[in-house]
Amino acid sequence: MKGFAFGQYYPADSVMHRLDPRMKVIAAVLYIVAAFLCKNFFSFLLLLVTTLFLILISKIPVKIVLRSIRALIFIMAFTAIINIFWFVEKDAQPIFQWKFITIYTGGLFNALFILVRITCMVIGTGIFLTYTTSPIALTDAIERLLRPLAKIKVPVHEFAMMMTIALRFIPTIVEETDKIMSAQKARGADFTSGSLMSRAKALIPVIIPLFASAFRRAGELATAMECRCYHGGEGRTKLRILKYHARDVFFILLLLIFVGGIIAINIFGSRYGWVYTM
Repeated sequence: MKGFAFGQYYPADSVMHRLDPRMKVIAAVLYIVAAFLCKNFFSFLLLLVTTLFLILISKIPVKIVLRSIRALIFIMAFTAIINIFWFVEKDAQPIFQWKFITIYTGGLFNALFILVRITCMVIGTGIFLTYTTSPIALTDAIERLLRPLAKIKVPVHEFAMMMTIALRFIPTIVEETDKIMSAQKARGADFTSGSLMSRAKALIPVIIPLFASAFRRAGELATAMECRCYHGGEGRTKLRILKYHARDVFFILLLLIFVGGIIAINIFGSRYGWVYTM
């Protein structure tokens, strides 16, 4: 869990950092939609190239970006195995068959595509939001985008604040978990050997102090906000007023072209029978 970077802000002077946070929230949504629209080899290739381009222009070290997917390695591996061994392709010759295990070319492609999709989604949304946008700017952006809901008595400001605090506390809780596990190991705790049930029981001395620490931090944060006379968004003014610039509109147009390109690739791919399609 050391080096887990999801939810952390990385300060840098890049094009991504200077974009309006509202545009970055919209861009993150469009990027997720584009990732789910990918259907064939060339559309996934375009998604991968775009993700690498985002890493380049954000000026965030690749090592830090890759840390965001470390916690998802088990889920990604499990998903890939499911697609490889449980995929059935009609009227196709399997490339490997042993007893009840049958592997088709389509299963390998499916597993590869899903791994690329998950990796690009995690990295892309991280670059758009947490890596290049400070928690305060992200709160302001979500609040401004959801402002129309305030007319029907939706607590927009409180909702945006809760989301931002939750994102901010992810690395804090991960760091606290690592400290507690290190302390328990120093006392002789073993989290790696034994049966699954015994390893689950060994985590109880970690979970209990972790919950206690989380509740203590939440209480301290609430007390600090009350001492600073925080009473929600009513009557509050902004130190920095968000304004759209030409670069924001240009970036969104590029992203719309990217989404349109993926749709066009899918259409031509299905029409002309390009490389394997999901």
